[in-house]
Amino acid sequence: MAKKYVYFFGAGKAEGSQEMKNLLGGKGANLAEMTNIGIPVPPGFTITTEVCKVYYEGDRNYPPELDIEIDENLKKLEDAMGLKFGDRKKPLLVSVRSGARVSMPGMMDTVLNLGLNDETVQGLIEMTGNERFAYDAYRRFIQMFGDVVMEVPHEEFEAILDAKKEEMGVTLDTELDAKALKDVVEKYKALVEKKTGSTFPDDPRQQLNMARDAVFGSWMNPRAITYRKLHNIPAEWGTAVNVQAMVYGNMGDDSNSGVAFTRDPSTGERKYFGEYLPNAQGEDVVAGIRTPLPLDHLKEEMPEIYKELTDIFEKLDLHYRDMQDVEFTVQRNKLYMLQTRAGKRTAAAAVKIAVDMVNEGLITKDEAILRVDPEQLDTLLHKTVDSNTKEESIAQGVAASPGAAVGKVVFTADDAVEMAQTGEDVILVRRETSPDDIHGMAASKGFLTSRGGKTSHAAVVARGMGKPAVTGCETAIVDEAREEFHVNGVVVKKGDIITIDGSHGKVFLGEIELQEPSMGGDFATIMSWADEIRTLGVRANADTPHDAETALEFGAKGIGLCRTEHMFFGEDRIRVVQDMILAETVEARRAALDKLLPFQKDDFKGILKAMEGYPVIIRLLDPPLHEFLPSYEELLVEIATMKATGGKAQELKDKQALLTRIDRLRELNPMLGHRGCRIGITYPEITEMQARAIFEAACELTEEGHKVMPEVMIPLAGHVNEIEIAREIIDRVAKEVIDKHGVKLNYMIGTMIELPRAALTADEIALKTDFFSFGTNDLTQTTFGFSRDDAEGKFLPHYLNEKILPSNPFETIDIKGVGELVRIGVEKGKSANANLEIGICGEHGGDPASVVFCHNVGMDYVSCSPYRVPIARLSAAQAELKNPRRSGAKKVKTQYSTV
Repeated sequence: MAKKYVYFFGAGKAEGSQEMKNLLGGKGANLAEMTNIGIPVPPGFTITTEVCKVYYEGDRNYPPELDIEIDENLKKLEDAMGLKFGDRKKPLLVSVRSGARVSMPGMMDTVLNLGLNDETVQGLIEMTGNERFAYDAYRRFIQMFGDVVMEVPHEEFEAILDAKKEEMGVTLDTELDAKALKDVVEKYKALVEKKTGSTFPDDPRQQLNMARDAVFGSWMNPRAITYRKLHNIPAEWGTAVNVQAMVYGNMGDDSNSGVAFTRDPSTGERKYFGEYLPNAQGEDVVAGIRTPLPLDHLKEEMPEIYKELTDIFEKLDLHYRDMQDVEFTVQRNKLYMLQTRAGKRTAAAAVKIAVDMVNEGLITKDEAILRVDPEQLDTLLHKTVDSNTKEESIAQGVAASPGAAVGKVVFTADDAVEMAQTGEDVILVRRETSPDDIHGMAASKGFLTSRGGKTSHAAVVARGMGKPAVTGCETAIVDEAREEFHVNGVVVKKGDIITIDGSHGKVFLGEIELQEPSMGGDFATIMSWADEIRTLGVRANADTPHDAETALEFGAKGIGLCRTEHMFFGEDRIRVVQDMILAETVEARRAALDKLLPFQKDDFKGILKAMEGYPVIIRLLDPPLHEFLPSYEELLVEIATMKATGGKAQELKDKQALLTRIDRLRELNPMLGHRGCRIGITYPEITEMQARAIFEAACELTEEGHKVMPEVMIPLAGHVNEIEIAREIIDRVAKEVIDKHGVKLNYMIGTMIELPRAALTADEIALKTDFFSFGTNDLTQTTFGFSRDDAEGKFLPHYLNEKILPSNPFETIDIKGVGELVRIGVEKGKSANANLEIGICGEHGGDPASVVFCHNVGMDYVSCSPYRVPIARLSAAQAELKNPRRSGAKKVKTQYSTV
């Protein structure tokens, strides 16, 4: 049987269904599904994603049988509509749209009103009795086709249209009459010929082929590639192409087009949300060219249509068991649904909708957990404008995407990228954004536009990225050429700082104080469900009592990494640390360490007390000692200056002695040099002091009635003999201190596995330790032979662009290389010591994909920064649902997982 490449939908029956989204794309599958459940959908057909794959694998050639299938389905479409494609009397017009298996709003190309030429436009006039409408459709078609297919710049079409409006003394497109639009059509065709050297194609079948090619071609356009990288969408998935009979929202006051959500995409509230434009086509709404009307207004103007529309909302919400994003058109008082898909939503909305749908009996708790994207939770932890601010806003727009951001104003996407690369926070300000701005939007902290509503491009992208946005700020006159905007007498120029409040649609001049978020309610509910499910523990990396308290607030159950070296940089202790490092004798070093001991003890006491009842892993000194000393180069310059200006002799002598000592400590490759456990072995008195500080703190707290659980971690061990030496010192000091205080104190001693040799000999090391903590940052460096700072600054971006690596291995664990060493380490460690506690404490501990890996290899916990703890908790629960570790548990179907 020959492969089928085209699937029809229409007249209440479709050849596809929602389960076929990999083949038909999300749009095509959902058009088929809506048709099958009796929702009014204009008929059409879908060219499958397999054609896209063949197209690119075959050097942009199609399967030979494709044209035959398209012709067959065009005939079905003609029969369903009672119209004929290219006919002079009763012309069928179609839209040609993309449709990947996951939504990529605005990233690929669309052509509407296809099939018009000088003859079929007359047929459209005869059919509708509306000359103005017909020429409006014709000029829209030439502009869209000319831009998308023939690559004539959109701005040049707009310039012709703006000139005509100025000539006619009108403001809106809808105020141009048929004669004016007819003139615009002729000027558009002349522009196309001038720019391309070819006349505008008038054969509808040729138009369809060219549009199909353009839509498949747009899968590889720069903005689509950027979007796929941002959202981890594989290039090999491809897109489908949907050809659908046109319906018209621009036929007069009894027609309109709109975009709506079955629940509020910003808050998740159980209320309909949407916008529409009377006498307009769909692209007018999403382009933000005119500010649309709220959906409630439709209830007043067309109550019967509103009732039919909201009944469909309920039907879709119940059928898909998820909040839907729909597009609709009303043509002469008849409603048509053009699209439905799982709606993009803020993190707050995602959580609320998931919890509400459990309470409504639509989904289970397990499904609710899978509905929320862990990475998206990060946006719940961002700041908002202080509700008590006394500052007056300079402008009010549409609250399009919640949250707040402060940054320097930029007016182009390229400037946003350039300034962000220098470390500047930027706010992208535009009249309206377009898909071509995607790279700048990714680099910006938030967006401000003078046009558009909550369903405009800027709004949809902002919510998808979790960034704040204010749109439709019509009082802001944006002059992109001059790089400034005017609002209520205030001029804001490029580089000026503004604050935007996407939750309330406000714009402030200057930097406004932002508030930390508070979490509770639905967030707490879904987190509690996640905690019931997950089998992987979650701890936090914390170096201060404040960090520990924050970690507890976010649900951490212990500290997986406390870095003692971070405590050495305080003003009251850095000189003592330097004296210890520069000491020439053991006695001098011990004298300095005796001064450091009280500081370290107080630090550990504060953290252990803050995390009472939970384990606290304290890593012994790890970085090279020279990091605590003045810069060699700066000291050299200082000495040269003193010599040239006649500095004091004794001071000069002291600095020269310091320079000599620093020079002896310098290393060619400090990352692999005298650091970690190597310092404690060559200078055992350092390990002794740190161990004494830990156990003095723990014993004093125990005497005070606190339950503490110290765990001491030996860093950068590559050989079991290093562990034995360090452990002997720690155990000896622990016994001395515990005996002195006469308390009962349980403690553990372990090591950080961050060298390949440690992973490969984990069975030996496990016999001498109580726990392993994988330090995957250094393990990644030593496995790849990368220096992270050099790699990320020089060649790693190129490796990612060229797909040499699928992702940054410092952000998401490299499963085949680094991950294999981790798997070996876990298996060998557990085989030698069944009671061995195993976790991870690098940045990977807060990365959702890496958390899943840690769950799958059998770790006991992950540890991450406090603000990533909720992400790790939810990721761990999702990992358990997809790959259960509990006996008797079953995998949960993930068809409806995160959108």
